[in-house]
Amino acid sequence: MRAVFPFSAIVGQDEMKQALLIAAVDPTIGGVLVFGDRGTGKSTAVRSLAALLPGMAVVTGCPYNCAPGAEAGLCNQCRDAEPGSAPHGTKPVPVVDMPLGATEDRVVGALDLERALARGEKAFEPGLLARANRGFLYIDEVNLLEDHLVDLLIDVAASGENVVEREGLSVRHPARFVLVGSGNPEEGELRPQLLDRFGLSVEVRTPDDIALRIAIVRRRDAYDRDPTGFVASFGGDDAECRDRIEAGRELLPHVNVPDAVLEDAAKLCMKLGTDGLRAELTLLRAARALAALDGDTDVARTHLLRIAPSALRHRLRRDPLDEAGSTTRVARAVEEQFGA
Repeated sequence: MRAVFPFSAIVGQDEMKQALLIAAVDPTIGGVLVFGDRGTGKSTAVRSLAALLPGMAVVTGCPYNCAPGAEAGLCNQCRDAEPGSAPHGTKPVPVVDMPLGATEDRVVGALDLERALARGEKAFEPGLLARANRGFLYIDEVNLLEDHLVDLLIDVAASGENVVEREGLSVRHPARFVLVGSGNPEEGELRPQLLDRFGLSVEVRTPDDIALRIAIVRRRDAYDRDPTGFVASFGGDDAECRDRIEAGRELLPHVNVPDAVLEDAAKLCMKLGTDGLRAELTLLRAARALAALDGDTDVARTHLLRIAPSALRHRLRRDPLDEAGSTTRVARAVEEQFGA
């Protein structure tokens, strides 16, 4: 199996890397949408991050990656088992690819109705959502996904549970994952209902700096010629990044959000005219995770402003009288509100 390109070796695309690190520290933020040009490292970054993360404890043989000793988020079999009786081990954090042509049964899982009727047993073949539980579900060209699969993902993302019902039979299992979608906006837009489910949205562009382009090509060429040696050369940098994520996860529950920062978040969202309160909540959680990554116990305005474009650009209403893009509109609102 070929070694995964190191996360710390990715050149540029700092906003994308920041968003993925924040999602790794606090998966409840709601996933990351990465839109932009082809060949800019979108899928590479997702797989690199997952390979970077420490292994997760799982109940041995559980198809849903249930955590041993957990009191919530368990499948029926793990919930009914005697506490501490199930064997457990560790496995890499899963990154599950969801192809555009996937059938609904492949995504949610399939019930064997014939076996159920003949033997009175619930025969269920877990799908992609089961494999992605406690990991990452990656969808390339997410803007081209079929509508019925979009509706399905919206339901699961909201509930954290996958429910499969066929002919009066019902199976449910935990399905909490970091949803990462990527695509090229020139090929079509994403439905607003799914767009709003992504906590963070990032725009990536082909670099226009000659030195940066050369650095990217040089590293990719070095990796292709000697993957093992290249990965080893970045082992120390990846270890530092892994330690930073683990420290951020431990610090996250203890990070304080001052009232002044919360007021800043509300003022910014009001100025941009975002609908509902999801924008403020996501902005708050992302700023808290960013502070934890930085090792800070208090969220500052600087944390808020650093993450504001990623948290807000995809939540803006269309303004036919304003030809500026969403990123420009967020930057303009930040400048007008805070002079930053």
